[in-house]
Amino acid sequence: QVQLVESGGGLVQAGGSLRLSCAASGSIFSINAMGWYRQAPGKQRELVAAITSGGSTNYADSVKGRFTISRDNAKNTVYLQMNSLKPEDTAVYYCNAVISSWYMGSLRSYDYWGQGTQVTVSS
Repeated sequence: QVQLVESGGGLVQAGGSLRLSCAASGSIFSINAMGWYRQAPGKQRELVAAITSGGSTNYADSVKGRFTISRDNAKNTVYLQMNSLKPEDTAVYYCNAVISSWYMGSLRSYDYWGQGTQVTVSS
């Protein structure tokens, strides 16, 4: 069993900052890509930022220069530092990770999601 537990969401004024964290725990052999997605009311879930096991990153155009994704491989944790927040950043933010685990003698990779954390930016 693998779990992703998120923390750090909340209410902030426009221009403010928040830092999201997501810790993976359980039967983990290795963690490949990790990322953050968000879903606003009435909209589809979208990729915000992603980071590979080697540290390569990519960002949605809407957050480039404002958000920074990072990871601590020793702690199996990914972070999202969000600066200069805008009301349009309001959404539920979900952590995602591709994790490899041993299962019945084979190494298998699965896609895991956190429970989501609300970020609300007031104008």
